[in-house]
Amino acid sequence: MKKLITTLTNIWKIEDLRKRIINTLLFLLIYRIGCHVVLPGVNPDALATGQKEGLLGLLDMFAGGSFSRSAIFALGVMPYISASIVVQLLGIAVPAFQKMQKEGESGRKKMTQITRYLTLAITLVQAVAYVKTQIEPAAKTIADPMFTILAAIVLTAGTLFVMWLGEKITDKGIGNGISLIIMAGIIAQLPGGAVAEWASRMSPSGGGIIPILIEAIALFFIVIFTILIVQGVRKIPVQYAKKIVGNKQVGGVRQYIPLKVNAAGVMPIIFAQAIMFLPMSLAQFFPNLQSDFLTSLTNFTSVAYNVTFAVLIIAFTFFYTAIMVNPQQMSEDMKKNGGFVPGIKPGYDTNLFIDNVISRITFPGAVFLAIIAIMPAIASAAGVNNQFAHFYGGTSLLILVGVVLDTLQQIESHLLMRHYDGLMKTGRVKGRSAAGVEGYDQSAI
Repeated sequence: MKKLITTLTNIWKIEDLRKRIINTLLFLLIYRIGCHVVLPGVNPDALATGQKEGLLGLLDMFAGGSFSRSAIFALGVMPYISASIVVQLLGIAVPAFQKMQKEGESGRKKMTQITRYLTLAITLVQAVAYVKTQIEPAAKTIADPMFTILAAIVLTAGTLFVMWLGEKITDKGIGNGISLIIMAGIIAQLPGGAVAEWASRMSPSGGGIIPILIEAIALFFIVIFTILIVQGVRKIPVQYAKKIVGNKQVGGVRQYIPLKVNAAGVMPIIFAQAIMFLPMSLAQFFPNLQSDFLTSLTNFTSVAYNVTFAVLIIAFTFFYTAIMVNPQQMSEDMKKNGGFVPGIKPGYDTNLFIDNVISRITFPGAVFLAIIAIMPAIASAAGVNNQFAHFYGGTSLLILVGVVLDTLQQIESHLLMRHYDGLMKTGRVKGRSAAGVEGYDQSAI
């Protein structure tokens, strides 16, 4: 406790860090207030109550509950995330975007501007779809088409404002702004889920305090397991040749290429959830196609759903890792800089070696990621309330763990830079950015 108090005191002593933390909290407060401001022309008392399921439930969690409230921030940052993913993939597949990536700061500004324009286009489409499908006619106090036009404009402005808040947090706060906004939305759902679980267990047939203690212990170990997956790294040693520059000898040092066990991050889960949403859409638009198997794929607690979900996650993990991690480029850069893996010839042999290492660590990483993804269904099947079960795994837990580690790493960097002790007695806090090869753009997730 004394160490904690001393660390908090040191954090408060650093003026720049203190201002950044206060700015971050204020920006997040503005976001949370906006999540409770209902769209103009909507009667909140007439909105349907109840928790969203499937992909809509995920969107509602990312939006901090504003999706189900029909708030001005109902779409949250999801359009910006979608645009960022598209631009990121274009940077891999399209030569023009690859050229922009290599232009340094000017290229980054161009890609950021393209992401913003694409966010605007995606938001307009999603806003109209949201108004048409998610707001009941009985809740509308303004007649169409005026209501659709007005609500779409407000929703678009709300998403752009949230995007601006995220950029301001990144510039003037601590941590990645978009990630912190998503984390704030997820954490905002935790008290409601915990209260619902407490009420359920305290009911006459709930089981009392013992099941709650067991659930808390299980959640603790799941979080530890998730941290191990997020932080897991396979280090490949790289030896650099010695060079004589003037009268000095440079090089000759050994460094490491850190290859993450979970290089794809949360992207495989997001892609797989988008695919799993298709059966629900088919069942709505084509009632004649309904079957027992199709119906089971719309129930996130069914065996068919979870087996299919896990297989898709494993497949997308290999796919996304293959896109994001390029062994050939790594071996070429290593060769240009005079580096080599001990015992491996530079060039093609190094490329083959790195590719084999990535393949070997990706499979267990994909399996572990699939296990984390289906943990909410397992928790729900074990009797945990659906609202609370979402925190036992899936995208929400991975994002929470990753964002917390990133933020703590930045705080520790400020402390160490000013010759204070770090947050831990031994070692240092390692965020996702410290691991080297990243599986996804942190500005997107």
